[in-house]
Amino acid sequence: MDVTEHIDDSEMMIQIGNEQGRKPYLASRFNISAMSYGSLSKTAIEALNWGAKLGGFFHNTGEGGISPYHVKHGGDLCWQIGTGYFGCRNVDGTFNREMFKESSQQEQVKLIELKISQGAKPGHGGMLPGSKVDEEIAKIRAVEIGKDVNSPPRHSAFNGPKGLIKFIQELRELSDGKPVGFKLCIGSKHEFFAICKAMLELKIYPDFITVDGAEGGTGAAPVEFSNSLGTPLNDGLNFVHNALIATGLREKIIVIASGKVIDAFNTICKFSLGADINNSARGMMFAIGCIQALRCNSNNCPAGVATQDPKLYKLVDVKDKSQRVAKYHDKTLSEVKHLLSAAGFSKVSEIKKSHIKRRIGPGQIMNYKEIYPGMEANSLLDKSYQGDWIDDWEKANSETFK
Repeated sequence: MDVTEHIDDSEMMIQIGNEQGRKPYLASRFNISAMSYGSLSKTAIEALNWGAKLGGFFHNTGEGGISPYHVKHGGDLCWQIGTGYFGCRNVDGTFNREMFKESSQQEQVKLIELKISQGAKPGHGGMLPGSKVDEEIAKIRAVEIGKDVNSPPRHSAFNGPKGLIKFIQELRELSDGKPVGFKLCIGSKHEFFAICKAMLELKIYPDFITVDGAEGGTGAAPVEFSNSLGTPLNDGLNFVHNALIATGLREKIIVIASGKVIDAFNTICKFSLGADINNSARGMMFAIGCIQALRCNSNNCPAGVATQDPKLYKLVDVKDKSQRVAKYHDKTLSEVKHLLSAAGFSKVSEIKKSHIKRRIGPGQIMNYKEIYPGMEANSLLDKSYQGDWIDDWEKANSETFK
């Protein structure tokens, strides 16, 4: 007998979109995390998106805009908007509302994600070398051919926590009510608490929050930043989940985990810490042939995945790799069901922190509940919480991140 048969397939899907939007999206529990065209080759993007189409999950575009290769095969898209506003920017690099409105209302775009920071290089804008910026990429991103493309380290379209939340509502309206959320790697906790206070005061709630970890990868990040700045995913995810619980916001917002989520056990661990959905970049890259050569910024990727050199990107067999992407997604979720069943669960929500154990030293084993602190529902609102994070809550100001 198949041990997964008592777990309904619907458990591997979840709706994104609260009552403030008009077009909720039924998402897979496992999707493609943000990787831009320009950083990745056209054949890599094609393979990823075709795989998303075959497998019925979404493909995050990364901050480089929506390219013809994102739409060629019809896979669902989460359009990521970064500080450079690529694909929706004016000549001076500021946000262009009309361009955003036109692109966001494409049928293939199901979600919009505003990138505040990423784990691979928090507080540091991305840089696409001019050697990769050909005529096509320049057109897609609305930048100049052959010149380095720098993403500023911060957004120019808004200021402060309240500005962020109001901008999210504006994006929701411009996209005709599609789910809009934001992505960040946790730095100072009071900054996230400031966002929570802004939500409460404005009564505007993002549809989802993507939590990235400091271990989030890219071969193009400064060495000093990789794995050094920002909060590791488990700690950041646990904090965001509990902060939303303690402020009464958790039921309104889907939480997505992103950062070295590769296999079924990784996925279940993130579920136990509060994630509703997991996004994978590294695993999906492996599926299309990445060998971790760490030449992502050189245009000389030997696997043809992170290059704009025709001699190299033609090495990616789009049809074959798309099937591998779809199978990787399918097998990962199949193993998630397998593990849940083996543990006696029938729903994702039944897996708790106390179920995951970790060796912390010789002869010492603790479960996640003992390692990662929790907070009670509404405990910051009714002032019953007096734990380690209370100072951060009291310092938080909805008007400023300082």
